Amino acid sequence: MTSAPLAARLTRVQGPLFFPVTAYGPDGALDLDAFRTHVRRGIDAGAAAVFACCGTGEFHALTPEEFGECVAAAVAETAGEVPVVAGAGYGTALAVRFAKIAEAAGADGLLAMPPYLVVADQHGLLRHYTALAEATSLDVIVYQRDNAVFTPETVVELARADGIIGLKDGYGDLDLMQRIVGAVRRDLPDEEFLYFNGLPTAELTGLAYRGIGITLYSSAVFAFAPDIALAFYRALITGDDKTVGRLLDGFYGPLVELRNLGRGYAVSLVKAGVRLEGLDVGEVRPPLSEPLPEHITALADLIERGRALLEDGA
Repeated sequence: MTSAPLAARLTRVQGPLFFPVTAYGPDGALDLDAFRTHVRRGIDAGAAAVFACCGTGEFHALTPEEFGECVAAAVAETAGEVPVVAGAGYGTALAVRFAKIAEAAGADGLLAMPPYLVVADQHGLLRHYTALAEATSLDVIVYQRDNAVFTPETVVELARADGIIGLKDGYGDLDLMQRIVGAVRRDLPDEEFLYFNGLPTAELTGLAYRGIGITLYSSAVFAFAPDIALAFYRALITGDDKTVGRLLDGFYGPLVELRNLGRGYAVSLVKAGVRLEGLDVGEVRPPLSEPLPEHITALADLIERGRALLEDGA
């Protein structure tokens, strides 16, 4: 049930949602100074919220202690300017543990990622997420993807639960999402439940999601090229179809094609982009691998092309 400040803050956002990468030093340990610099740059560039230690932030590769340090660093760096949402995942017991760590670190909310490995039925998924919400005072956004895909009826029950304020969709079935939105609207007409486009390159489907009323989205591009991401966001919300089309065809479409060339590129290619922009955040941790050198070169060329497209439209 939508009740806490996070929902109100997210409904007023005027920019993409920022998912920072987690920075590591040459020895592979956390580099909190670089991480804080990365977070600060995102805030200064116009991030509407910081989602720390989530998918792009390699939640899967962090120990609980490292997770707590990163979330606390993000909270300290934002200093209340924008909300900080932290990842939580694995089985119910560990998800609750991460939730409590995030709460102690000062986070404003949680992004609840799919349970580890198992393929559960709808009743089991509902038990998992409601138990997580009951165990913390933080508001919870449930992440739909992979082994956690919900029926409209299950989402209605999630929306009824205290502490669950929204659904982030990384599955990409617009027919399903339309039925989910309609079911919640029909059965809970007074509930201000939030929806997010959480596909890996959400800009590519931004027009389609806006067609069913979903305007909030996460932007991986914002992590390494916030100027391009913000230009697209402003064009999208103002109806500047010419700029939207130019960036979709000349930048975002080719970026998705590049991302699809390697497993794990939704994370490792973003991290490479941050390094290309001059901030050494280290490499990804195993089991992910670094992009091939020729793909990093292609990313650099693509970033340059995207900025040229901005100049062409100026």
